[in-house]
Amino acid sequence: MSTAASSPTHIVKLRGRREVAERTMAFEFEKPAGFVFKAGQFAELAWIDPPETDAEGDARAFSIASAPGDESLMFATRLRNTAFKRILLKAPYGTLVRLEGPFGDLTLHNKASRPAVLMAGGIGITPFRSIVRRAAQEKLAHRILLFYANRRPGDAPFLEEMESLAIANPNFTFVPVMTAVSRIDRSWNGETGHFSPEMVTAHVNRVVSGASAASPIYYVAGPPRLVAGTRAMLNDAGIDDDDIRAEEFEGY
Repeated sequence: MSTAASSPTHIVKLRGRREVAERTMAFEFEKPAGFVFKAGQFAELAWIDPPETDAEGDARAFSIASAPGDESLMFATRLRNTAFKRILLKAPYGTLVRLEGPFGDLTLHNKASRPAVLMAGGIGITPFRSIVRRAAQEKLAHRILLFYANRRPGDAPFLEEMESLAIANPNFTFVPVMTAVSRIDRSWNGETGHFSPEMVTAHVNRVVSGASAASPIYYVAGPPRLVAGTRAMLNDAGIDDDDIRAEEFEGY
């Protein structure tokens, strides 16, 4: 994620935090008056006079996991032993944070006749949570298919929420994929292994049907290795780079 472009700065309050998966927390901040963003964008958060710091600095860029229509701003992150995240875990509610943004263009295309195929790995779900929530709230006509890869169910942020949204929104199809089959801690009847051409083709064909159906646009978000591998797989399957939009999540 790059925050090179200038954008308005706001001072916001930390309002809440909750665990959303193993070693993963979601943090809620107040939404500034007049703050407008597109689902899929990100913002930069920076501590004001932090009690500690380290070489990684006092600011981080996070995808906005909430939808534009939500009352507050949500961000989610994997937990690591850095000064920024130690403060994030301990800071009392009401702590002031500098927010700059929004940034980024991993946003849903406008042409509803073209389906969207979202492919997330781990914490890469955050921009897609925003997109899927927006689609449900605004009753968008887009057909959306979300592949979501994690090691096991306990590692998957927002897993149950995505399952619920797939039931509530007939235009949304959810395909969770678990890679560490031997370590799954509950019965799992869904997809296993890694993204494969066969897996993607089978589900895409169910969503995109008919000879006149428009081809999908693909969105990929997650660790650099997953993003690179998924892009290569899509290219090998004949998907042009013009129809692939990607964002890497590194060091989270």
